[in-house]
Amino acid sequence: MSAVKVLSPRQTPSPVDPNLSTGEQVLQLISNPFQASIQYNAFWASLATSLGFSAALALLFCFVRPRNNIIYAPRLKNADKDHAPPPLGRGLFSWVKPVNKASEPFLVEKIGMDAVIFLRFSRMLRNMFLILGLVGIAIMIPVNVTLGSKGASNGSSAFTVMTPLFIWGSGLWAQVVLAWFTDLVVIYFLWYNYRRVHQLRRAYLSSPEYQRSIHARTLLIRDIPSQMRSNEGIAHVIDEVNASGATPRTRIGRNVKVLPDLIEEYEENVKELESVLAKYMKNPDKLPAHRPTMKAPAKYKGTTANGKVDAIEYLTDRIRTLEMKINDIRERVDSRDAMPYGFATYDQISQAHITAFKSRGKRPQGTKIRLAPRPNDLIWSNLKLSRSTRRSKRIMNGIWIAVLTIIWTPINAGIAIFLSNLSNLALVWPAFRTSLNAHKGGWAIVQGIASPAITSLVYLVLPVIFRRLQIRAGDVTKTDRERHVLRNLYGFFTFNNLIIFSIFSAVWQYVTLVVEYDRQGNDTWTSLRRGNLFLVITTSLCQISPFWVTWILQRNLGAAIDLAQLWHLTYVWFARTFMAPTPRQNIEWTAPPVFEYASYYNYFLFYTTVALCYSTLQPIVLVVTALYFSIDCFLKKYLLMYVFVTKTESGGQFWVTIFNRIVFAAMLSNVIIAIVVKARGTWALVAAIAPLLVIMVAFKWYCMKTFDMDLKYYARGGMQDQEDLAATDKHHPAEKISSKFGHPALYKPLMTPMVHAKAKHLLGEIYRGRLDSEGGQSTTFSDIAMQPMSPSKPPPPDVPFEIVPEAQQDFHFYRNRPEFRDQAGDTLSERSQTPMSMSGYGKESYNSPPSSRPMSPAVGARTHTPPQEYRGVPHRKQFDQSHVPNQFRTTNNRRSVEGGDLGLRPHGPYTDPYGQYDDRTNLLHGVGDVRTPTGEFMSMDRWRSPSQSRDRTSTHTPVDELNSGYDYFRGRR
Repeated sequence: MSAVKVLSPRQTPSPVDPNLSTGEQVLQLISNPFQASIQYNAFWASLATSLGFSAALALLFCFVRPRNNIIYAPRLKNADKDHAPPPLGRGLFSWVKPVNKASEPFLVEKIGMDAVIFLRFSRMLRNMFLILGLVGIAIMIPVNVTLGSKGASNGSSAFTVMTPLFIWGSGLWAQVVLAWFTDLVVIYFLWYNYRRVHQLRRAYLSSPEYQRSIHARTLLIRDIPSQMRSNEGIAHVIDEVNASGATPRTRIGRNVKVLPDLIEEYEENVKELESVLAKYMKNPDKLPAHRPTMKAPAKYKGTTANGKVDAIEYLTDRIRTLEMKINDIRERVDSRDAMPYGFATYDQISQAHITAFKSRGKRPQGTKIRLAPRPNDLIWSNLKLSRSTRRSKRIMNGIWIAVLTIIWTPINAGIAIFLSNLSNLALVWPAFRTSLNAHKGGWAIVQGIASPAITSLVYLVLPVIFRRLQIRAGDVTKTDRERHVLRNLYGFFTFNNLIIFSIFSAVWQYVTLVVEYDRQGNDTWTSLRRGNLFLVITTSLCQISPFWVTWILQRNLGAAIDLAQLWHLTYVWFARTFMAPTPRQNIEWTAPPVFEYASYYNYFLFYTTVALCYSTLQPIVLVVTALYFSIDCFLKKYLLMYVFVTKTESGGQFWVTIFNRIVFAAMLSNVIIAIVVKARGTWALVAAIAPLLVIMVAFKWYCMKTFDMDLKYYARGGMQDQEDLAATDKHHPAEKISSKFGHPALYKPLMTPMVHAKAKHLLGEIYRGRLDSEGGQSTTFSDIAMQPMSPSKPPPPDVPFEIVPEAQQDFHFYRNRPEFRDQAGDTLSERSQTPMSMSGYGKESYNSPPSSRPMSPAVGARTHTPPQEYRGVPHRKQFDQSHVPNQFRTTNNRRSVEGGDLGLRPHGPYTDPYGQYDDRTNLLHGVGDVRTPTGEFMSMDRWRSPSQSRDRTSTHTPVDELNSGYDYFRGRR
């Protein structure tokens, strides 16, 4: 039996022999799973449906966009004036011109470095494949058609003729030439864009925004040994590698124990209570006959009715209990043991960066020193992990990824074999065959939806799975986690969806041939040699190449769905129509969606890898890929300008990761071309391709040595311009880095349950007869201390709920609220960078009336929240003010002269973005009559901070007091 004859591509895949057993039929299907999923005439159908539906969705977007800016331009509504994109007209195509005119420097300011790097990457791929596609059409396809064996190709489809399947001998040199040309094009575009990214990154490091941020001049020290876990110990560690000679301010981390878990449980209970109330009061004029109940938790010791408890009462009690525990732990946090991590802040950025650069590859006292990320970028739960723990977690993470890959392999084959063509399933399942014949129309719809739906679902779930695995792996920053998620996703897609999926048939056919030759009496080595593995792989790759062409064509539809925000619109419509969403959910749905960089980078990298690997096997794939990137490049620019936000800005740190994957994709394509030319040529052809692997590795090394250090470090050593340093370091106040880089659990304000305004009058009825269960008024520092309410009277202003009218259930009104701030991302305003004391004062932070809850627009809601307003601040016992003169009493304000200097009140855009407790605009808020008994006005010195006089000279407050242990958990960041 000849391998060439067995693998002749002109042979139409034969149907499954019905005389075989069920198991043998399955094996025959597996031997060529693509007979079910690949049809050579599917290209035009795929092209028509993809471009047709994409054009329809694009037109739908053009018609709907001017009337729905909440969905199609949320950034335009929610960003501040420094980050807002250009306004859009109401014409159908008025969005095209602003997107087309937006330059890269303009976009860096408006949407951030991460988004700009993504757009540059997409433009690079577009330009690269436009050139490669032109070469593929003009040169490669004519070469394959004209040099192919005419006799062998008779009766073959057009897609097969365009492949090198019928080329032998010297004609294969065209493959080698194209391999060299492709690599040179890839190298040029990578080099050109690496230089441009280097320029962007250097400009970013020199930008005022970065220069003002505290994280830019702060170091993160991990793996601190127990004997060095103190502020002095950190300073001693830094001294061993401190090339600048400057003395940083240091702060050791403290153990918060279960506080993060308590806050997480608290928030879950608040959201569950909101959901229960929303369902119960969905129709306020007709409440359900029975109050909502829930299954009693295992630890619940109260009375139950058939194992259930009143949901509203239980959740309210649980929220109150959790809040008391949280406040208690926050009070005592400074007495807890030190943790193996800490921070060191310098006065100048260059000092921190030089020290971090000198610390590379060194572990002074066993520690690891690196530049500190943004405070909101840290994964605090992983900072405490030891080096050995992180190593074991990484090993386990690798094992889980391997298990996931192995599990997905048969699922992948099953989708290709059965779901893509239910007739194959009917051949091996007689009962299903009967149903299929009886309901062909219905099962045809299932067949058209099942395969892409399941595949798409897996694509959506995989990033979530890998993200959770990376958190368990010990990553200390969200940026590192996302880069590792990208790495794992790309590895999974490339191995499972490209390599395994593509050569599955080849491996099976090769094994079948070897077994057949072995049955003929040949020895094992002869059977392996006659099986001709290279020819089997080449034939298989050529046979399945149309699948990847149609698959990439269909990606255009995905780009159009993104533009039309189809999934978001569908989900929100369904939830608001058939469910009972809470006010919080309505607010969150109007927030700008977060751009998932790891997922989108993975898609682009995977498309690129497929196109490069099949560039010579099916040159038309280069044209299809160029078409996709030409369309999606422009659409993604609009989406990043007007729709999506960057949740955690990394400053362009994804570039090196995606650069490495493009280099790998080029090398993988070289390996595939080498297999193709070896199957029909000599080893000389392979030798001509081999240098490309060395060249790509050398190019990677060159770029790493030339650019990488400058991408990461603002300064690496040498003499610094003292005038420049003096200009950079104007006047930094006496900072407390522990309040800037303190654990969020220590200062994060606790959310308050939200209730729709239409149900406000029902709150008294809902809580009737239960509010005094704790025996009188609670004196704790709590928003959940409830008092008796009368159904006939409106709730008092201090009820434990926030009343939200329908018109105010919009993210625009809550974008600066702590519980919604994470959804705003890092590119809507300056407040999301580092605290305001270091990044400059916000421009719209001081207009909120002091009597309102932060940015709460709800009419009729609590008009003032006493101490509860800043529950994130450590609880301080209240003192009796009955003997204090009226002019000195603090009404509903927790501020005091001493507290202002010691950091007891929140400050900065993270903790006080509304300015209602700001020194500059609210100096005497809450003060009564400021005249003396004689009628004279008191001197302003009575309210002036004792730590600083008018001329900014220090008074009696010692430095040690400013750096007291309470700094670690104060409200400031």
